[in-house]
Amino acid sequence: MDQFGIQEALKTLKLQNENAGTSTGQNWLSSGNEFVSSFSPVDGTLIGKVAVTTKEEYEEVLSNATTAFKDWRMMPAPQRGEIVRQFGEKLRLYKDALGRLVSYEMGKSLQEGFGEVQEMIDICDFAVGLSRQLNGITLHSERPLHRMYDQYHPLGVVGIISAFNFPVAVWAWNTALAWICGDVCVWKPSEKAPMCGVACQNIMVEVLKDNNLPEGICSLINGDYKVGEWMTQDTRVPLISATGSTRMGRIVGATVAGRFGKSILELGGNNAIIVTPDADIDMTVVGSVFGAVGTAGQRCTSTRRLIIHDSLYEDVKQKLASAYTQLQIGNPLNEENHVGPLIDKDAVAMYENSIAMAQKEGGNIIVEGGVLQGEGFESGCYVKPCIIEAKNHFEIVQHETFAPILYLMKYSELEEAIAMQNDVPQGLSSAIMTTNLREAERFLSHQGSDCGIANVNIGTSGAEIGGAFGGEKETGGGRESGSDAWKAYMRRQTNTINYSTVLPLAQGIKFEL
Repeated sequence: MDQFGIQEALKTLKLQNENAGTSTGQNWLSSGNEFVSSFSPVDGTLIGKVAVTTKEEYEEVLSNATTAFKDWRMMPAPQRGEIVRQFGEKLRLYKDALGRLVSYEMGKSLQEGFGEVQEMIDICDFAVGLSRQLNGITLHSERPLHRMYDQYHPLGVVGIISAFNFPVAVWAWNTALAWICGDVCVWKPSEKAPMCGVACQNIMVEVLKDNNLPEGICSLINGDYKVGEWMTQDTRVPLISATGSTRMGRIVGATVAGRFGKSILELGGNNAIIVTPDADIDMTVVGSVFGAVGTAGQRCTSTRRLIIHDSLYEDVKQKLASAYTQLQIGNPLNEENHVGPLIDKDAVAMYENSIAMAQKEGGNIIVEGGVLQGEGFESGCYVKPCIIEAKNHFEIVQHETFAPILYLMKYSELEEAIAMQNDVPQGLSSAIMTTNLREAERFLSHQGSDCGIANVNIGTSGAEIGGAFGGEKETGGGRESGSDAWKAYMRRQTNTINYSTVLPLAQGIKFEL
């Protein structure tokens, strides 16, 4: 019996065949003989196998994409926005099925799976409006009877490399904006969640067919890092948007820069919440617990560190420990559960090693971790969220651990807390819990958080699509989603028009013949 509707979801998303392949025209079955097997961390079941893209197929994908770009860029931006609107409508129809697949293949809670698809819908709505607002600015020339302005043009083929933890939403952040900007996209989804990639491709292909548009506007390639390397090294792909580890980002960034391409890098986070004496403690506990255990701690914005004022440290610690006893761990498709599995057994090993390292450095366990076994935990990927008292300078604390491990530490003065928060290599998300206006503004000032995201009275996790998403330092410096992030998907051009009868030079230079 399909208790949680997974088989029905796979059928709805046209994934009932065991094997799915590369987007090469209308051909979905690869000519190669290599496959990526997708096993659910929920129960260890094989969901399906996705064909690994061959080099010949990759060349066909890039050829189709570059050809499609020539026509797509000529379509007026509002008409491209109409295509994105239709994609958003399709996502509304497929939200239940796609949300279930996200939950089952990645392991996040069903509500988070639905939320991720809603995020895709939201960015489509944002992009539709943006398609009528791709504006430049008009400038005043120093020369008489001259006009200057900025304008933006499509880049071409945008290569997208996404991570397993948000297997569909981050792709949508990039594609929705790239499409309305006039770009076409080639996507390499994570090999840990490849079925989600095929599902999204199937949905967009419906839209393209309905509008008699070439599939090269939206293309899919599959495989490990070697397939991604083809894109990062390819001069036909002017922009690479890559989400993943800092280690991966160093390689991608250097490779793309070496050929003078552009990159958007969304890399690791080591996010902290500062809890001041004026914090609302109930709000703090809710924000901290969700930030630490949501998606089993596998968000780049997950809360890793809680920096608590010493006057309320013991109270907050006790309330957190009590809250952790109420967490339900199990099948994420069961909405009574708060925490699902880690993505695979390698992630479990990393979790165990991180706890051991923290203890070796002097950390004190407040809420004990461990791997869960027995009925319902047969996949071996379920772990207990853990709380450890630690010091900010611990080597393990300085690293991002993709697991539900929360480090607690004390401070006495706000300046000390901000310094601790900033004293890690990463700079993605940050938060302060306070009802004190001065503390809040100090945290948000140029002397405060050095992260790309800084929040007041909400946690580090759960960004809205309307704001630009990204971070500083080893997080990579890229920006995706809202605000003016669209400019990264276009090339900027300054234009000067002389409508006089003479040719004056800038800076008053005289040149006469």
